[in-house]
Amino acid sequence: MSENPATVTVQTANGKFQQNISAGQHELLADEPVSFGGTDTGPSPYDLLLAGLGACTSMTIKMYADRKKWPLESVHIELEHSRDHVEDCQTCANDDNRIDVIDRAITLTGDLSDEQRARLMEIADRCPVHRTLENRIDIHSTEVR
Repeated sequence: MSENPATVTVQTANGKFQQNISAGQHELLADEPVSFGGTDTGPSPYDLLLAGLGACTSMTIKMYADRKKWPLESVHIELEHSRDHVEDCQTCANDDNRIDVIDRAITLTGDLSDEQRARLMEIADRCPVHRTLENRIDIHSTEVR
């Protein structure tokens, strides 16, 4: 998990929403489902966001368990994104009191004690992507001509 990953580039492709993504030596497509007007040739942007969080969480848990020599066999994570409307949101930064919610269900397979399982669930919240998503994020956009 590098602090300085390779630059990611995204460029329009075919159809209404399809995008070509390059991340280092890796190439993939992003798109929207047919129900949203896309051609469903790749994950949606929110699917990619969830995949990044899930991958980082799994890597972080496995790295910790390996370092501790704990008997973790595998990690399985299911993620869903939704938006909640909160009546009395004290921390909402938007006018309509909506907050984005990511539900992350983690299955740890292996002969782990209850204490080990609890610790690995704590470690899940320490993955770098999780921390980034919980921080304030400033996105700076510039037009390149």
